[in-house]
Amino acid sequence: MNYEELIDDHFSGVISVRRDGEVVFQKAYGYADLPNQVMNQIDTKFATASAGKAFVAVAILQLIDEGKLRFEDRLGDVLRMDLNLLNRGITIEQLLDHTSGIPDYFDESVMDNYDELWQDYPNYKIRSSADLLPLFINKPMMYPPGERFQYNNSGYVMLGLVIEEKTGMRFDEYLQKVVFNPCGMTDTGYYELDRLPARCANAYIYDSERQQFYTNIYSVDAKGTGAGGAFTTVMDIHKFWDGLLGGKLISSEMVSNMLNLHSSDGSARYGYGMWLIEAGDHFIPFFQGCDPGVSFVSTYSLKQKLNITIASNFGSDVWDINEKILKQYK
Repeated sequence: MNYEELIDDHFSGVISVRRDGEVVFQKAYGYADLPNQVMNQIDTKFATASAGKAFVAVAILQLIDEGKLRFEDRLGDVLRMDLNLLNRGITIEQLLDHTSGIPDYFDESVMDNYDELWQDYPNYKIRSSADLLPLFINKPMMYPPGERFQYNNSGYVMLGLVIEEKTGMRFDEYLQKVVFNPCGMTDTGYYELDRLPARCANAYIYDSERQQFYTNIYSVDAKGTGAGGAFTTVMDIHKFWDGLLGGKLISSEMVSNMLNLHSSDGSARYGYGMWLIEAGDHFIPFFQGCDPGVSFVSTYSLKQKLNITIASNFGSDVWDINEKILKQYK
């Protein structure tokens, strides 16, 4: 198969395709640092936006596996904080599958661009899940808990706080301990934009008026939260899938539960922290993220033993490439 023919000429990032656990195609494109012409490499660390919800979901499911939390536990009973206008009866499961009705601080049905959030509230203040609370905790519920599916960033912010309440650790430190370290994901973490480690790609947005690219440092959270924001490499995502499916993180029963259908709006389908593509008699799980200058998707067809991971630091259309590759294996 000629993978190069499936990739847009302007793509910037890294693409990796595995079949039966073996890499069949892997290549880096474009620049990690545009002005200095520093090329992206296979081991470049990319921001992944909402893809981090998959890591948070695993940590929550692990706590449930260990008997420290239950799907039916209510938010008002788990968190020792004033929930203001949030419904205290929201369950952990409703947060996991986006049926909670919590007001979404970034409601994609109302707002077009994530950077609109920071016009009145500086993004450099966001360095923990709790820092996002002022953006939604005083707003009314969108609908009664459990009424319907609606993708919700605030719900996973609350799950990040649940992790901190239950473990006594910052959620990102806990993820490092129970998800990243067990899988050997040494190039994955929640980094602050003004303290990025080596080999991190800058993310770029195109200014059509001035006809030039600029970085997204004023367009996204200064540090990731329960809603997303992890940096990682395609190689570490391989390790995550292998660890998840190989039983290193949660029980086999819980893995099946995570990758099973729990909520849907008729077109979008969701498990726990994972989206699902309906493919005849089975689902293909994937997790994804999109921010200004950031796009990421990683798909794993269990039936075909096919894993596609695509990360871009120019907001390239990773979904189109992912779909084209999937079609080649039908």
